[in-house]
Amino acid sequence: MADLQLPQGEWKDPPVLGRNPEDLPHELPRGADIPDDLDPLAEGVLMAHQADWIADESTLKICAKGRRTGITFAEALDCTLIAAAKRSAGGQNVFYIPDSKPKGREFIGYAAHFAKTVAKEMLTIEDGIFFDQRADGSTKAISSFIIRFASGFRIEALSSRPENIRGLQGTVVIDEAAFHRDVREVIDAVGALLIWGGKIRIISSHNGISNPFNELIKEAGAKKNGFKVHTYSFGDAVKNGLYKRVCLMKGEDWSQEKEDAWEAEIRSAYGTRTAKMKQELDAIPAEAEGSALTRVLIESCMSRDLPDVVRWDRPDDFKNLDDFAREEQAAEFCEGVLKPLLDRLDPNRQHCFGEDFARSGDKTAILVFELGADLVRRARLTVELKNIPFDQQRDILFYIGDRLPRLIGGALDARGNGQYLAEKARQRWGECIQEVMLSAKWYAANMPPYIEAFSDKSLLLPVDADVLADHQALAYVNGIIKVPDEHSSKGADGYDRHGDTAPAGALAFYASRQDFAEYAYQPAPRAPSRFDTPNTDRDDGAPYRLGSMRRSRGLH
Repeated sequence: MADLQLPQGEWKDPPVLGRNPEDLPHELPRGADIPDDLDPLAEGVLMAHQADWIADESTLKICAKGRRTGITFAEALDCTLIAAAKRSAGGQNVFYIPDSKPKGREFIGYAAHFAKTVAKEMLTIEDGIFFDQRADGSTKAISSFIIRFASGFRIEALSSRPENIRGLQGTVVIDEAAFHRDVREVIDAVGALLIWGGKIRIISSHNGISNPFNELIKEAGAKKNGFKVHTYSFGDAVKNGLYKRVCLMKGEDWSQEKEDAWEAEIRSAYGTRTAKMKQELDAIPAEAEGSALTRVLIESCMSRDLPDVVRWDRPDDFKNLDDFAREEQAAEFCEGVLKPLLDRLDPNRQHCFGEDFARSGDKTAILVFELGADLVRRARLTVELKNIPFDQQRDILFYIGDRLPRLIGGALDARGNGQYLAEKARQRWGECIQEVMLSAKWYAANMPPYIEAFSDKSLLLPVDADVLADHQALAYVNGIIKVPDEHSSKGADGYDRHGDTAPAGALAFYASRQDFAEYAYQPAPRAPSRFDTPNTDRDDGAPYRLGSMRRSRGLH
C-alpha cells in the first residue's frame, strides 16, 4: 500500500460492511450489545461523572480514569453528537485512536447505536484504509472503521497507532494514551488541528508515574499546557451508580450490602498487589511512592544571597510567664532580629507569605517570597518558631505581614489550632489571605506546581540543612505529594521536625499564584498592637514600648 502515495489523510472508497447498526460484525465487543431501547440521553442513564465529562467543552481535556468507569462510553456519545451536527452547530469529523484494534471496534459499536437512537440515522459502517505519512516520507496503511453522517462528517476508529497524523482535522480522541508507544508524539502531531477549531481528548488509565501520560497531567497541574484534567476512579463510578447498572443488566435486586461486597471482591482480586490495584481502580499511578525531589535538585534552588533562616525557641514554661513578660520577649525578637531583615526588603517588589502552624512538638514555619521581575520567587525571610504561645505567634505574624512591601497575599494552614491564626490573618489583611485546609485534594492540585518550580528554577530558598531535609521529606503518598504523616526528623538544633518549611514553602508558592489586585490608598492610622500598648507593670513604673526593647540574652 505504501507505493500508492495518496495525499496525506486521503481515503480511498472502502468496502461496505453493513447498511445499519444491526449488521455489525459479530466480533464487536460490548458496543454491539447495547440494548436496542437504551436511550443514553434519558434521565439516569449517564452516571454523574460521565455527564460531567461530556459537559466540559474545553478544547483540550484529559481524563485519568479507573478501569470500566464508562468514560469511553460517554465519549462515544459526545462524538456522535459532534459528528451528527451541522458545521454551523459545531459539527466536525471525529478520529478515535485507541491502543488496540478491538477497542476501535467497540467504540464504533457504541457510536453506531447512538447514531440510531439519538441522531435517528441508519448509517453505513465501512472498513477503511488510512494512509499515515511518516516523518521520513514513507507511507503506512492503517485499517479503520468508519461511520458517515448526513451532516457530511464521519467518525473514524483507527485500528493502530499512527506515527504522524498531521493530516487530521476535527476532534481527536486518544484512548488508553498511557499505553501508546509515544503519546507525546501523537499529541504533537494533532496539535495543528486546533488552528481550525479542532479539539483533543486524551483518556487513559495510568501506566506508571514516569509514563508520558502522567507527565502530561503533572504539566497540566503546573499550568504548563492548556489541558483541563478530570480524574474518575472506580470508587467514583460505584458511588455514582455503577453497581446498580450491573444489577439492572443482570436482572438482580440492588442493596448496599451487595454493592459493598461486590466492590470488595473486585479489589481483593489484586491480592497483595496494592499498587496495581490503586493504579487500575483508583487512577493512582503505580510506583508513585518515594521522594518527590532529589537532593541535587533542591540544592540547585538554594542561594547564599538569601538571608539565613531565623529561629526563635522558648522553654516549655514560657507560656506560664505573665502577659507583659511574653510580650516583651516577643517584641525584642521582632525589633532586634526581624526588623533589620524586613527593612532590607525591596519596596518596589511584590511579596507574599505562607505559614505552616504548630504549637508544640513541631515548629511553626513562616516563609516570605519576593516576586522578582524575572518571576522567580526568592525566600527573603524564613522564620521558625518553637514553643511560642498563640498570642505571640499572632503578634509576630502581624509584625511581619504589616511590614511586607506590596503584600499580594498569604496562605496559612487552617487545620486544627492553625485555624485561629488563619482567621486572624484574614481579618487583618482581608481577602488576599487564603485559609487553607490541607487535604488530599489540595495537595493533589497544588503540590505538583510547587515541585515543578524546582525543575524550572522559578524559586530560590536559603542554603540551610534543615530546609533541605524538609524538602527531601516530600514524597508520593497514595499518589499525592506531601510530607508523610509518620515522617519525623531531628533538626540541627536537636528539635523534632515534620518537614516544617516544605508545607510553608508550598503555601507561599500557592499564595503567589492566586489572582490579586493592588490598590493605592491612604491608610487610616493602624490600630495599635500589643507591642505598641504601654504596660506599666515594670518595677520602675516606666512603660514598655516596641521601640525601646533590648535584645534578650536568651534569644536564639
